[in-house]
Amino acid sequence: MHRAEHLLATARDGETCPRLPSIMRTLIAAGLAVVLLAGCSGPGQENAPSAPPLVSVSQTPSETPSETPSVTPSSGSKLAETLCVRMDAALVKSTLAVPVANIQPETPPVDFGIPTYDVCQLTLSTAANGPVLKVETSVLPATKATLAATQKAYAATKKEPAKPALLGDGGYGTSTFVVFLLDGRLYRITGPKATLAKYVVLGQDAINQAPGLPEPALLITRQDCERGSSAAENVMGGPPMVRRDGETTLGDPVCGWVTSTNVLYTSVRRTPQAKALMVPIRKAATSQSLPLGDEGYVDTATGRTTIRVGDDKIVELVPLPARAINPDLMTQFALAMAQLYTH
Repeated sequence: MHRAEHLLATARDGETCPRLPSIMRTLIAAGLAVVLLAGCSGPGQENAPSAPPLVSVSQTPSETPSETPSVTPSSGSKLAETLCVRMDAALVKSTLAVPVANIQPETPPVDFGIPTYDVCQLTLSTAANGPVLKVETSVLPATKATLAATQKAYAATKKEPAKPALLGDGGYGTSTFVVFLLDGRLYRITGPKATLAKYVVLGQDAINQAPGLPEPALLITRQDCERGSSAAENVMGGPPMVRRDGETTLGDPVCGWVTSTNVLYTSVRRTPQAKALMVPIRKAATSQSLPLGDEGYVDTATGRTTIRVGDDKIVELVPLPARAINPDLMTQFALAMAQLYTH
């Protein structure tokens, strides 16, 4: 019997109970040390779907800026207290020369990567698909070494050269973003093209508003994601420090396991080009077939696993950083998670 078929025949749904004791023992043992190897918009950085708000509080910020970013939430809804709630909307509008700076009431996507960031967002236009300002906070503590690693990773992308930004405990940026270290966290602010000086202004406002914000939650989980936790630990080499589960805007589950050095997450893309997008994956010399969905493959060079379900759904199981991983481990993980996505 083919190895993958054998795994399929013997696979179980996996555990369904939260793994708090293992996670907390890891946090204590590791002391939340952060040694990050890649970062801001570097290779392998992925756009990932949303997770629930960290803390539900009233819309009113604890420190009132000259103009609070506006939002019209539905009756009874609340917003997590984030930098976006506190930031000075008038300053954002004048600095970027935009007509509005409104809080996006839906939780924006978690930015899975190394580091992984929680995200809040301000819409900068009244148009449906207009520009936005993303304000991101690293979910794990960071150091100056972390900051340097993210800058090195960004430089490897060969995009617009970054320059130093005098913010917090050090930073860098370009005409479209700024990254800085403050009180043991990395912050990243990205948006439409402007100047580094303008992003420094926005970064300084974020610094002014940051005191007193709640710490990022360690665990944001969905019960149905727990089926893959044991297999995820095998892929990652140990239990996660942080969990980030949620769902896409179309309601597909997102499951994420995060440590200081690697990330593993699952998500879905909805696209009418699903069949066409699978062609280069199928033909790649490093692709190993999986008996899942309508077709599925593990890339033995990157660990990335892709499964097509029907004509418009692609399931992605992504380890970061991309690396050669024992394909049996990724196969076991895919088998554990498959029922969540292929039913």
